[in-house]
Amino acid sequence: MKKFMVLCAGFCLALSFTSCKSSDSAYKQAYEKAKSQEAAQRVATENTVTETPVVTPVQTVPANQTTVVDNYDNVAVRQEQVTLVSGTGLRAYSVVVGSFSVIANAEGLQQRLKNAGYPAQIVKNEDRNMYRVVATTCDNKGEAVRSRDALRGTELNPQGDAWLLSK
Repeated sequence: MKKFMVLCAGFCLALSFTSCKSSDSAYKQAYEKAKSQEAAQRVATENTVTETPVVTPVQTVPANQTTVVDNYDNVAVRQEQVTLVSGTGLRAYSVVVGSFSVIANAEGLQQRLKNAGYPAQIVKNEDRNMYRVVATTCDNKGEAVRSRDALRGTELNPQGDAWLLSK
């Protein structure tokens, strides 16, 4: 009897597996549906109008006709209370090329600047007890920046640490 039961269970199991298989018609229907969707998508993309972007033509200008505008508003300027030690007087903006705690060192740099043709002056910052050597002094910031940039990297200012002072 036990054999009969195992044989019946195996037969039922085999019958259930064979009845669950999908038919060829179901595969055919899914294939046809996918093909029709693909065709509809292809027709939709063929019917859409592709717009060409409008590009403005580039105008080339020779380099000798280009105007360079400098923005001196972003240049750092220190404000210090200084007194004139040696020189003719300071204007609104000064280019400082050296700071010394000993006046003899400041006088040495002042003499080198004067020998190079600069109207060098010495001023003292009492708060810091420092002597500042001013190479040039100017009325406007743009002129002072150009003077500072011309001094940077020369033998008179090899470290390039010249800076602007406003009184």
